Amino acid sequence: SPDGTRIVSGSYDNTIRIWDAETGKAVGKPLESHAGDIMSVAFSPDGTRIVSGSYDNTIQIWDAERGQVMGKPLKGHTYSTGSVRSIALSLDGVHIASSSSDKTIQIWHARTGQAVGKPLEGHTGTVLSVAFSQDGTYIVSGSEDKTVRIWDML
Repeated sequence: SPDGTRIVSGSYDNTIRIWDAETGKAVGKPLESHAGDIMSVAFSPDGTRIVSGSYDNTIQIWDAERGQVMGKPLKGHTYSTGSVRSIALSLDGVHIASSSSDKTIQIWHARTGQAVGKPLEGHTGTVLSVAFSQDGTYIVSGSEDKTVRIWDML
């Protein structure tokens, strides 16, 4: 978490767990909603939300305090056998970026869950990682195609 008190983890048992960073003990019950392995998890910059990406090809936004799903799953990647591989939140908390086995990156509005524009295309392999620049003007992605791409958000 941004304040350093909690750690979030995703697992191949389709659950997300929140841990106390000092004691290492689980906080609350596992978060369950995905139908596939959890591939990526992240806290929002203010620590109030958790975003998860799964092998079920969906993204979920969670209330970090209550452990409840906020809204419907985000669906936009097209790879039939699934897999959102990585998710990232912009430092202002406004956008989510997701990468996928479908070789694309999708940008989402974090509050509404709506896709922002069309998927970013250019990689020729599964996009394994995605991150926002500090100022939110760029997205960086890494792929199985052995390339790193920089995408302009402006």
